[in-house]
Amino acid sequence: MSQKLPKMMGIERRHSPSATWDFPAVLSRQFREQRILDRLKPSARVAVAVGSRGIKNLSEIVSCVIGTLRKSGMRPFIVPAMGSHGGATPAGQAHVLADYGITPESMGVPFDTRMDVRVIGTTENGLEVFFSEAALEADGIVVINRIKPHTDFSGSLGSGIFKMIAIGLGKHRGAAAVHVAASRLGHERVIRAVARVTLKRAPILCGVAIVEDQRHETAELWVIRPETLENEENKLFARAQSLMPKLPFDEIDLLIVDFMGKNISGTGMDPYVIGRSVYGYSSSLLRETGPVTRIYRIFVRDLTHATNGNALGIGLADFTTTRAVHQIDRTASYTNSLTALTISTTKIPIYFDSDRECIEKALASLALPEAAVPRILRISNTLSLDKFQASDAYRSEIPARADFVITDPPRDMEFDSFGNLSPWGGSEAL
Repeated sequence: MSQKLPKMMGIERRHSPSATWDFPAVLSRQFREQRILDRLKPSARVAVAVGSRGIKNLSEIVSCVIGTLRKSGMRPFIVPAMGSHGGATPAGQAHVLADYGITPESMGVPFDTRMDVRVIGTTENGLEVFFSEAALEADGIVVINRIKPHTDFSGSLGSGIFKMIAIGLGKHRGAAAVHVAASRLGHERVIRAVARVTLKRAPILCGVAIVEDQRHETAELWVIRPETLENEENKLFARAQSLMPKLPFDEIDLLIVDFMGKNISGTGMDPYVIGRSVYGYSSSLLRETGPVTRIYRIFVRDLTHATNGNALGIGLADFTTTRAVHQIDRTASYTNSLTALTISTTKIPIYFDSDRECIEKALASLALPEAAVPRILRISNTLSLDKFQASDAYRSEIPARADFVITDPPRDMEFDSFGNLSPWGGSEAL
């Protein structure tokens, strides 16, 4: 007989409206004011470096950068800047960008997806610095990326322009070298050292830095010259930290995540959101010191389509479905995991054929008192936290939260004939 599950209610968290952007005007003005293209001759070839992150408005921003370059008489082309992602193959990296709507046809420019690199220098610690041959052959390079805390390390630098210069444009070989050195010296120290060497040796014209708000909308957009890049990125990193989305409750028995993938986070689910490190975590039922949010069990239902089978981060879950396991591309996942030296992130959790069975087994593993109502939270992914479902156990907390609005009254969990959860207002295929 199936276990009785708690009723779930739909909740929406309200924020102040996000900023609206005229991307062509903003980018054109900043390129002009920063005099980014002044030293280039007409018809110069400019590499536009684009990574593998699921950034809101990415295709529009890339298109506007290309448009600005063209209007100035340049000949832009796109270079994937994503280290070992996409299975560390030219076709795989082009496919990742295509899933974001970035193709030679949509952008109207050629791609150079070669994985070849050159050694362009050595850091003060003796680390060889690798850099994309395709980018080096250009007269100038524009690097586009979002700035936010990184999933693998903490400090005053995260994922951003510096990381893309050091790792993304280092391709597979450079990414591997940085991760190996970082295991001994620390990520931030190595990334800063490699990027500083690269900024002296490669024709980098500027970084186009994006910061997103809690709604995954563009909050900041800046064109930054290479000589001020490090200081400006430090400031934007602090801003990004203050805007990081957070789960709505501090204590969660079971977190149901509809989708995880590389377009959501570098580790499929953002460790800063779920409070689980890529280097290991505890699922003990005892209260421990550590993150404010305490999640005892995580159930991942599916991989996103855009992750292309890369399941890096699946190892941060406790339960998943058979169908999610079948979605895994082992080559892509293992290449990324081994390059980043985060091997625990691709371990496959306990899995069952249906969502219902996963939920029941997860709740049974919590050893809750018989009368207790499980504290269950269901989200679409760790980027989309403004709409969620919460079990009846949280009903008493809602009135104290002025930013919460109940959109659906408590009702039984709905399953299809296969025992899988029905879609809801905050969930969509990704």
